[in-house]
Amino acid sequence: MSLFHGLSAFPITPADADGIVDTDALASCVTRLVVPGVASIGLLGSTGSYAYLRREQRRRAIEAAVEVLGVTERPPLIVGVGALRTDEAQALARDAEAAGADGLLLAPVSYAPLTEDEVFGLFSAVAGSTGLPICIYHNPGTTHFRFSDALIVRLAQVSNIVAVKQPGLPAAEIGPAFRSLQTQLPGDFSIGYSGDWHASGALLAGAHAWFSVVGGILPEATARLALAAVAQDRAAVQHYEHGFAPLWALFQQYGSFRVVYAIAALLGLTTAMPPLPVMGVPRDYWPAVEKAIQSASAA
Repeated sequence: MSLFHGLSAFPITPADADGIVDTDALASCVTRLVVPGVASIGLLGSTGSYAYLRREQRRRAIEAAVEVLGVTERPPLIVGVGALRTDEAQALARDAEAAGADGLLLAPVSYAPLTEDEVFGLFSAVAGSTGLPICIYHNPGTTHFRFSDALIVRLAQVSNIVAVKQPGLPAAEIGPAFRSLQTQLPGDFSIGYSGDWHASGALLAGAHAWFSVVGGILPEATARLALAAVAQDRAAVQHYEHGFAPLWALFQQYGSFRVVYAIAALLGLTTAMPPLPVMGVPRDYWPAVEKAIQSASAA
């Protein structure tokens, strides 16, 4: 089975106001993800603040996670290596491989809008700089680049590029979109989805992976939902989704990045807040976050 299958849990990367990673708090966030049903841990994804951290701090985070998890009998570690410059992304990929990562997640970060040929060049260059398998990170909400199916198919021919992390789609759209792309790709190429409030629908439609924000902070509850969806148990999925509904509403209102920091604080994992200029969920709304945690956990 590919590395990029099942529930991939993406934790925050606690850091101080100067962007120095709090390795003790990170260890607390990461070790709680080693539970049945979590197939991999996604370090330094968007939830993990990769775009806000300097290279040495990103390496520090990987090394801390590998140290606390150990090298055997743990979920594999997928590490985000997106950067503005191709040479920087290549260096980050080599850092991650040297530090003990098992796979990479690469987004086409940019300031100037990128063309498809430029994105193909970026991915080809990074794939050629590492022996690790790479997942395409399709996140148009932050990168403002949208991968066409044709570009994904083209990239699937590049050595080491073995998966794609697609943005979430409404239930009525996900099945046709998944099946259309799947028919164009090699049989072992993994198609996974983010967008937590759409993810169970993606798994029910046959998607191979759920790249999850909430899985990185509430792993047990998220694993129950993921496993029910993989098993095509629609009644259980409906039950669990009802419990998650208040949290999905908060994610959509404030952005999941902000909400998970509030959850981490309420769970006593860290006092770190999102990196500025991002501001956290107003404290007046933390009681609603706490109720959402309880609802999801009790489902």
